[in-house]
Amino acid sequence: MIVVDTNVIAYLYLPGDRTAAADALCRTDSEWSAPLLWRSELRNVLATQMRARRIDLDTARAIQSEAEQLLRGREFAVDSAEVLRLAAESGCSAYDSEFVTLADYLDVPLYSADRRLVERFPGRARLLELTDQHP
Repeated sequence: MIVVDTNVIAYLYLPGDRTAAADALCRTDSEWSAPLLWRSELRNVLATQMRARRIDLDTARAIQSEAEQLLRGREFAVDSAEVLRLAAESGCSAYDSEFVTLADYLDVPLYSADRRLVERFPGRARLLELTDQHP
């Protein structure tokens, strides 16, 4: 099991420069987990993609549904006090700190494409690297 942030989830379903890396990560470890916040964050990513006319409503609904299926049973509420402590100590957002809090709680790695987050939590977070492969 691993924790993935919302960007990694989005990369799995939306074609981009890290899609192949997200796909490879999912094939390596398909037991992805995330704090409940991921649902709202992904909906926001999808809404942004719809406004930019990159995807339509049916595609957005299908992606959200498929992602919810992928994470079913591995979505967690996190401790607010711990989230705030990590945010205060790291300078990262509370949103990002939710993912770190969950990874700490589960004692598993957190994968992110956010270099700053990985730099702030080097013992826990790992960078989703770009790959030369295409999905």
